[in-house]
Amino acid sequence: MGLLTDAMNFAIAAHGDTLRKGDGLPAILHAMEAAVVAASVTGEEEVLAAAVLHDTVEDAGVTPEEIRARFGERVAALVRAETEDKMRHLPPEHSWHARKEAAIAQLAAAEDPGVCIVALGDKLSNLRSFYRSKERRGEAMWEAFHQKDPSQHHWYYRTIANVLMPLSHTAAWQEYDWLIRQVFGEGDSPSRAFSGAKADE
Repeated sequence: MGLLTDAMNFAIAAHGDTLRKGDGLPAILHAMEAAVVAASVTGEEEVLAAAVLHDTVEDAGVTPEEIRARFGERVAALVRAETEDKMRHLPPEHSWHARKEAAIAQLAAAEDPGVCIVALGDKLSNLRSFYRSKERRGEAMWEAFHQKDPSQHHWYYRTIANVLMPLSHTAAWQEYDWLIRQVFGEGDSPSRAFSGAKADE
């Protein structure tokens, strides 16, 4: 069985029927979408496997040791880089900003380019969900999250976009940039607007 197929089966079993709080969709769909985005940037199987697995430690009770034993050191390191420290000694709404600052610092310090690709897959999938939710619910969408201030989400996703600038030539980053503008009302710049038909201009 190939590494990616094994990772997909593992993620399906780990996430089970868990639903995401933001959009109510099965968590496994987010994991698969993150991997599809990553596949638009790279064909490296370890990176794609990590994209599928990226939430299994943070949200599905899998240990880093399980990931390492089954999928190898690099996949485990990539998953670890995308796993947020939940700071469970604090209420989620109180730790939100500190958790995001730590995640940004970890991403900025990454030496493996795969870390940025996995992060882009994860965050672009999130922004697509935000866009759909905003179309459906407007500003009330933020009530589903621990952090209910959209300006804080805006800060986080725009800062991530800046860290991921080395991928700005890709269609995935360009869509990410466009969605930030739409979801958070930044306006649009014709020179940077997303065009799905023009991948690498």
